[in-house]
Amino acid sequence: MWRLSALFGLALLCPLLAASSPSAQTAQRQPSPRGALLYFHYPLDGLRVPERFTVRMGLKEMGIAPAGIDKPLTGHHHLLIDVEPPPADQPIPADYNHIHLGNGQTEVVVTLPKGTHTLQLLLGDHLHMPHRPPVMSQKITVYVR
Repeated sequence: MWRLSALFGLALLCPLLAASSPSAQTAQRQPSPRGALLYFHYPLDGLRVPERFTVRMGLKEMGIAPAGIDKPLTGHHHLLIDVEPPPADQPIPADYNHIHLGNGQTEVVVTLPKGTHTLQLLLGDHLHMPHRPPVMSQKITVYVR
């Protein structure tokens, strides 16, 4: 099993509280602009990485705002590890495979076991809901050596 850097532990707690609130379950999805693009600065698809590495994210045509801040055309990053994207009409889960960067971070240190892993980015709004349409990166594959 892999671990997040201790620095980001607190960021995992806030989404759990927001996603369990009744308003998160019934919230309308925030719109995303045409041309919004979420992508990996690092790592790139097919790269061999060490067990502990930094994931760096990029976003075009939208801004970053921490979870809980309701500002149009903004969101915060979620890193999906070895999973498919969640349903677009539900809050993004918070667990070891769905890493919430609710403080507005644009990078995170992860530790993964040796082997092949998939990574994908998904932008969530102030309530951890995917935008309409969802803003997500291509899924990439990394090889942990």
